[in-house]
Amino acid sequence: MESKCHPNGRGESRDYFIDHNTFSETNLTSLRNEICFTVQSAFNIIQAPMKTKYGYRTVSRMSLLSIVVLIIITIHLRLTHADQVVLLDTTREATLEWTRYPYGPQAQTPGWVEESFTDFVKGINWRSYVVCDVAYHNVNNWLWSPFIDRGPANRLYIEIQFTIRDCSLFPGNALSCKETFSLLFYEFDAATREPPPWQTDSYRLIARIAAGEGRFNQNSDVDINTEVKSIAVNKKGVYFAFRDQGACISVLAVKVYYITCPAVTENFAHFNETPTGREITIIEKQNGTCVENAEPYEAPTYLCKGDGKWTILTGGCRCKVGYEPNELNKTCTECPLGTFKSPDVTKCTPCPPNSNSSKTGSPFCKCMPGYYRHPSDGRHMPCYSPPAAPSNLTLLFVDQTSAIISWSAPTKNKTHSGETQSKKYHSDIVYKIRCNMCSPNVMYNPSSDTFNETKITLTNLEPVTTYTVQIHATNGVSHLTDLSRHSNESSLIATNDITFSNASFFNIPLDLNEVKTSHAEIVFTTESVLLSTVFNLRILAITSKDADLEWDKPVQSDSPLEFYELRWFPKVELDAINKTALNTKETKAHIEGLLENTEYGFQVRCKTINGFGSYSNMIYAQTLQSVGSVYDDSVQIRFIAGAIVTGVLFLVIFIIATVYFMRSKHQDELDKKSTNHLPLPLDYATNEASYFPLSFLVTTPLFGNSRSYVDPHTYEDPNQAIREFAREIDANYITIEAIIGGGEFGDVCRGRLKIPPNFVQDIDVAIKTLKPGSSEKARCDFLTEASIMGQFDHPNVIYLQGVVTRSNPVMIITEYMENGSLDTFLRVNDGKFQTLQLIVMLRGIASGMAYLSDMNYVHRDLAARNVLVNAQLICKIADFGLSREIENASDAYTTRGGKIPVRWTAPEAIAFRKFTSASDVWSYGVVLWEVMSYGERPYWNWSNQDVIKSIEKGYRLPAPMDCPEALYQLMLDCWQKQRTHRPTFASIVSTLDNLARQPQSLLTTRNSPESDGTHILDTQRGQNIFISTDLWLEHIKMSRYCHHFKEANLINAQQISRLTAQQLSDMGITLVGHQKKILHQARQLDTII
Repeated sequence: MESKCHPNGRGESRDYFIDHNTFSETNLTSLRNEICFTVQSAFNIIQAPMKTKYGYRTVSRMSLLSIVVLIIITIHLRLTHADQVVLLDTTREATLEWTRYPYGPQAQTPGWVEESFTDFVKGINWRSYVVCDVAYHNVNNWLWSPFIDRGPANRLYIEIQFTIRDCSLFPGNALSCKETFSLLFYEFDAATREPPPWQTDSYRLIARIAAGEGRFNQNSDVDINTEVKSIAVNKKGVYFAFRDQGACISVLAVKVYYITCPAVTENFAHFNETPTGREITIIEKQNGTCVENAEPYEAPTYLCKGDGKWTILTGGCRCKVGYEPNELNKTCTECPLGTFKSPDVTKCTPCPPNSNSSKTGSPFCKCMPGYYRHPSDGRHMPCYSPPAAPSNLTLLFVDQTSAIISWSAPTKNKTHSGETQSKKYHSDIVYKIRCNMCSPNVMYNPSSDTFNETKITLTNLEPVTTYTVQIHATNGVSHLTDLSRHSNESSLIATNDITFSNASFFNIPLDLNEVKTSHAEIVFTTESVLLSTVFNLRILAITSKDADLEWDKPVQSDSPLEFYELRWFPKVELDAINKTALNTKETKAHIEGLLENTEYGFQVRCKTINGFGSYSNMIYAQTLQSVGSVYDDSVQIRFIAGAIVTGVLFLVIFIIATVYFMRSKHQDELDKKSTNHLPLPLDYATNEASYFPLSFLVTTPLFGNSRSYVDPHTYEDPNQAIREFAREIDANYITIEAIIGGGEFGDVCRGRLKIPPNFVQDIDVAIKTLKPGSSEKARCDFLTEASIMGQFDHPNVIYLQGVVTRSNPVMIITEYMENGSLDTFLRVNDGKFQTLQLIVMLRGIASGMAYLSDMNYVHRDLAARNVLVNAQLICKIADFGLSREIENASDAYTTRGGKIPVRWTAPEAIAFRKFTSASDVWSYGVVLWEVMSYGERPYWNWSNQDVIKSIEKGYRLPAPMDCPEALYQLMLDCWQKQRTHRPTFASIVSTLDNLARQPQSLLTTRNSPESDGTHILDTQRGQNIFISTDLWLEHIKMSRYCHHFKEANLINAQQISRLTAQQLSDMGITLVGHQKKILHQARQLDTII
């Protein structure tokens, strides 16, 4: 059919304009500056006094702060509101000139006419279109919008403001009066000057629009109706069309727009403006970028819902070290001089005592010269200085074998003001002792390496021996003083402390010059053993290498002599460290091994029972130079040179062999790592990163079950069941907004319900209506579902708000579930959820079914299509009608008792129509499979007969892609052929809770190719041969209990063959079906043994 539109009536394509109803990025910055200015001004006012006639007084700080908070909240709401990007708004047009049909002098009806709609009170002057051809037959008036380029939009919204006259205003004159008009659309990839096709089959119907309360039947009353519709778009642009077939309509204003989630900054990550998805239930994922001077701690993502609001923020960014977060502006500010910010603190913090920062943006403050920070301290802790040396070191007592030394604690060093002593190893001083000439036999009291007493006793000393004792004062940073000498950074932090073993500290003579800590020193000599001194030491003979000495016995002694000790050393090294000693019981001695041409000093003393006597006076003698010494020296030099060359060669060979060995060992370690440390699968490498906590979405029963389900069919009068279990609602409190679906009994709508006590506030509800003219049986069946739902009150079961039975149409009012049925929701969002989120959904379904099972209610038709999902992703059980039709005839199997959804029904229910909670558990296993496969159809395109035969033969659905092994094992448990072997819903809830608490158990997946994906429940695979407990459990498909058997130390066949049910219960194996299976296989093992 050709278009008869007049050329002058064609609407020209015009460029669309974008009008953000909220704020652009520039506006966001100005608003944040406005907030900062408001807060700063408020605090200035608070601090400044106000002059009154009674003097100066301060402004009420609480009142001003309340105003500031209110302003910030208001601006925040403006920032977070959804954006509308307007593509067409007729209220801003001076003229419209849209394409019309019919048009011109040859038109049979006046058709659409462009006029001005004016309301001076409201300040309205709009260009509009009017049509009122009620006096004609076969009216068919069309009005096309100009071409509208959709831009980045996925879904367009059209808002129409219109009026419709009541047909009662045209008594007897109206030949085709209607009170509705049609809204259609046509997608196109380019604008054209030619009129778009107007035939009905070229345009898709959006809705047939009728006035709600906006029909007026008096010329003085004008009620404006507003209708908003939306469509998903794919092509470049769209034409909208208005079709009139005999109504009296005024289209006053048309606005076309799409919704975006506004650009926001959260968790210091910026998310750009994001158009919503093609469908209301589709969620668009937006990745964020960190603000300047921030870095991500987890990849920031935000989900944009279909209503233009952000939800489920994950990850985010944090300010880098040296930068402070500004929560108000969502920016990272550089720390000023004298402050720092390290990973240990959240804001710029003044430098701790005895430290400072040399530049802005410092991650830490350096310690001042002479101060140090302990390695175990965070960088927010003060710096400390080592203690001074002990004072007043005094020898309290000394005798032949012991000494007592005391001292005073060191005086505190002058420190910077504000220095605090917050830890013991900073403020508590401990002491260490170093003793020159002390032998390993010397005992100390206190005996520990470090101590905090100011007195020490030394015993087992030698008589007539000079000792040098140092007392070192140390604290937690003393060991850092030596390290700081090798670094220009005074803030050096050591990684290792200095420790002294008892051997190195007390027993081995040390070079006291190597000690770097502050100390005090004392030198004392032990007393001699009286009457035991040796006299008249003399040299009898001396050669180049030997010497003979002799001495006289002591004149008298206070105790028997045990032996004499003779010592000697070169004169240039007269010290006790380099001495050489010889013990003898005679009064003479022969010494060998002396150096040629060297002067030696010799001393002797005697040892009695009471200890050593004092040494004799020192005598000196020089060894002789031998005749062949020159020749011997040359030989010795050649020998030394040869030894050096040999040593160097040996060292080179050793180094080469060591390098070769280390390289071989390193390669072996790399080979082991490449075979034993394979990476985890990609999907689970970050599965423990940040998920939602289980307590965030998991719902729990509001109250305990105190009554059982009552079947409404047991009532002789169905209306009595309705009155007992459902609440009657006045139809005046209900507003129907849109039709969202249809059912066997009538339409399913979305609406609003005003709630008590004042019936001012309203909530979203779902409304099921009964078709007008339905039979009484249909009415009873329709209300039976309400009688069932009215008995349930659980967070995971759909809630019945009430019913309308006293007026037409009859309605059932339930809570509104924004995301619709679970199977459709999963198919639309395929692959967008993590395993823990799916487990939360499954846990909610199991919790709701456990509640119904406790109420003794059997659902009979549990499937993903009968589970609804709300905006918070909480799943709720729905569809309780027992006499409803199966939604898809191909999914139903007709028996003598009616139709059964074969793919979800347990085998005993198909064969014998025996429905129990155990048969609902079977259905739950199929729902679990649907969820993990994101809404895939069970058994695909198999016929019902093929499904029944395969299940009877032991076939079970394969594991979905990337399904955790633990969840697939739960499916198999639900699909046990013997219904008594299936778990209860309560145990399923417990299993899912355990899996959620242990995410690592979800890392093992079961991905099998389609060809070998079938799982046959075959327990007759040959003879039971026991090799090990793990292999035996894997053979009988009970490998999940391997750790239970290991903890019970069941390691051989004899132990397993004597298992009892009580033992299994004690081990934590509580499922009756699993107990029976394990005991049955154990008895077979006992027979073989």
